[in-house]
Amino acid sequence: MPRSAASDAPPAAPGAAGAPGAPGAPGGSRPSLGQVLDFAWGRGPFTATEAMAGASLTRSTTIDAIDTLVEAGVVRELPNARDAGQYSAGRPARRFELPSDVGAVIAIDAGDTHLGVTVTDLARMPLAHRRTDLDRHHTVGQRRAVILQHLDAALASSGAPRDRVLALCAGVAAPVARNGSSPPHPDGFWERTNPGLAELLAGWAPVVEIKNDAVLAAAAEGDLGEAVGCRDYIALVAGERFGAGAVVDGHILHGAHGGVGEMVLFDHVRGVDSADGLGPTITRIAGELLASGDAAADGALARLAAEGLTADRVLALAETGDADASRVVRDTGAFLARVVAVLGSTYDPERVIVCGAIAESIQPVLDAARDVLRPLLDLPAPAILRSKLGADIVLAGAVSTALAAARTVGLPQLVARRLQG
Repeated sequence: MPRSAASDAPPAAPGAAGAPGAPGAPGGSRPSLGQVLDFAWGRGPFTATEAMAGASLTRSTTIDAIDTLVEAGVVRELPNARDAGQYSAGRPARRFELPSDVGAVIAIDAGDTHLGVTVTDLARMPLAHRRTDLDRHHTVGQRRAVILQHLDAALASSGAPRDRVLALCAGVAAPVARNGSSPPHPDGFWERTNPGLAELLAGWAPVVEIKNDAVLAAAAEGDLGEAVGCRDYIALVAGERFGAGAVVDGHILHGAHGGVGEMVLFDHVRGVDSADGLGPTITRIAGELLASGDAAADGALARLAAEGLTADRVLALAETGDADASRVVRDTGAFLARVVAVLGSTYDPERVIVCGAIAESIQPVLDAARDVLRPLLDLPAPAILRSKLGADIVLAGAVSTALAAARTVGLPQLVARRLQG
């Protein structure tokens, strides 16, 4: 099984499952089983000698633990080194592996108007993926039913048995408390986007975690993206509305109600004035430029407005060198610089990573923001980077979080169930 990045990145395990690399003993059984499982996770083929050194156990204890795990059907014995063509003299070494298909994890991205469900094996290999639009006018009951429908369908198409699902993580567009619930929202938005998922999904896996979508974006960036090896960064989800996953000293921040990174504070910041993301901001600035008369009445931006202003069209026009669209990019950069300045003063990050589908075409705005940012801060200015993880970054973070939980809790529990037989 190829080594998963989730096993090494502290921010990739923000949930209750604990930090990767420190699993408990399976169901109260011998601690040596947990130590060998942790060594074997993501390693590929190994020998007893390698496991003995890696797990810091005696040889007899290591061999006993491996044989027990083989008997439980969790570790697989491979052809010996001579049969594999890797040994030519003496007694051939026994070889083992923790196969990636011994279990599966489920990741869910339950956004305001979309639902994504991914099932992967323990090597992060996708087994099934479903994506559909959600009606924002659905009742809580209707939303719960749609999520269960697509969850059932994804698992069925994955071929993974239900009893091999080791962890599930769902991301929602709401702050999430440690028990998986969301606080009440004045308009009911948080309750609708997180319609009691912790309770609804509780029986699906040994570990079920519900997380804010920006928190999962931060987990993904720390595991796979622009924050690998970085201990202080912000993952700024910036499409329709801003949301921030904040990592400080290697820990994803949470808060009493899961509200760290909620961007309603920008309603009170002069020059920002709302939590609207870069998509709406680009179209607003373009519309204001046209309404002011400062843009050419017969120019390309004006013609574009007649067809309908969208952020991607304005950015594409700016790439052609159009003066009016380029001004929109510069003004949007100045707007983003104020947002980053607030985040920089609050969290002192080394990097701010702009995430989501909009990140693909946002580089000119980031370049413009850098030119404005430095004078706005007393602290050293963070680097402003573009995420390369695309529109499915929340799903990626949910997979990372579920894999970390599978390693520390789900897999040891699977061993315990099989040994108790």
